[in-house]
Amino acid sequence: MNLNSKIYIAGHRGMVGSGIIRKLESKGYTNLITRTHNDLDLINQQAVNNFFETEKPEYVFLAAAKVGGIFANSTYPAEFIYENLMIEANVIHAAYTYGVKKLLFLGSSCIYPKFAPQPMKEEYLLTGELEVTNEAYAIAKIAGIRLCKHYNQQYGTNFMSVMPTNLYGQNDNFDLESSHVMPALIRKFHEAKIDDEPEIVIWGTGSPRREFLHVDDMADACVHLMENYDESDIGEFVNIGVGKDITIRELAELIGDIVGYEGEIVYDKSKPDGTPQKLLDVSRLNRLGWEAKIPLRNGIMQTYEWYKSEK
Repeated sequence: MNLNSKIYIAGHRGMVGSGIIRKLESKGYTNLITRTHNDLDLINQQAVNNFFETEKPEYVFLAAAKVGGIFANSTYPAEFIYENLMIEANVIHAAYTYGVKKLLFLGSSCIYPKFAPQPMKEEYLLTGELEVTNEAYAIAKIAGIRLCKHYNQQYGTNFMSVMPTNLYGQNDNFDLESSHVMPALIRKFHEAKIDDEPEIVIWGTGSPRREFLHVDDMADACVHLMENYDESDIGEFVNIGVGKDITIRELAELIGDIVGYEGEIVYDKSKPDGTPQKLLDVSRLNRLGWEAKIPLRNGIMQTYEWYKSEK
């Protein structure tokens, strides 16, 4: 990419898409194309084709997706598989049809089997059963990876896929019904502190281990790959993470400390834990010249300050 290349960021108002825009703008890219959902419904194939035909983007970051935590994934599985499949198929096919030079598709670490060996290497894809609570979303993301792979195989396109670990940061979703664990805990602890609640209840046992990557690190990795590599360099896809994890209990205690909550943390063991551990092997990414830079405590502090400023 050069600084005046025409770059389309799908999902630019989401956490990842907005992070990619911040990174591109900070590096001097000036020709960024965005559309809100009201302006362009990515589930509508004709609308997507019309957009690509008119705008003719040269590069595409496909960060648009329907996302959510355990509750949302368990409650609305049909919506999660349908909407994500349609978004991916429409954008990837249009990118091929209208001659996009390079596309980067963002998947999710939930694509890996529930009991995959840890840390999870890229080659563990499709080697076992998925976690049932987010199976619909995972299957849609696996389909996106395979779309990129097979379009490259048949049509000679340059479509890459990346698999981020659990992300957090500004512009995250803090809605308690549909959010992921990090923003949900930040909000819960903040509200419990404000309301002077004696205890805070957290789903599950607190024992599952999770890896967390700040969205600004994620955006930096994505732009690094788009600037320096082609799909043939990275293999079918590449993991993006920090390569180390913590328990949900440790995360809760860390957030409680940052927020300044002094009450008791109670674990509701009747609620599901989800996958026992999700740690990515990031050795392939490290070989491509990139490592995460933002320490977890610093990232959570930054995210908490952003959350308070937006309230």
